[in-house]
Amino acid sequence: MIKMYQNKITLSPQEILEKEFKIDTRGYRLKEVDQFLDIIIGDYEQFFNIINHLEQEKADLLKEIMNLKQELRNARMNVEIAKTQEAGEISNVDVLRRLSQLEKMVYGREE
Repeated sequence: MIKMYQNKITLSPQEILEKEFKIDTRGYRLKEVDQFLDIIIGDYEQFFNIINHLEQEKADLLKEIMNLKQELRNARMNVEIAKTQEAGEISNVDVLRRLSQLEKMVYGREE
């Protein structure tokens, strides 16, 4: 899931961990730099975990939406059948409409 964000994220936690800086006589204190980079690495790991969690949640919700859409189609078809049975007549238009709905259900086409 992180792969889809690769073109937007410049550094990975591993790249931050493995980064080596040149040492100057007036350079930064290595211990402070390392501690700060450790914090950044921890944040990156949390960001990746959050992204993975949200992507999974999104996939679950999309699956639930598809199931609810299918239930709604089925309920609409049942209502239509009940209305037709109450009227006591089934016309060719009703048969064609039902056949069309069944094709949508079988072949997974959206309305």
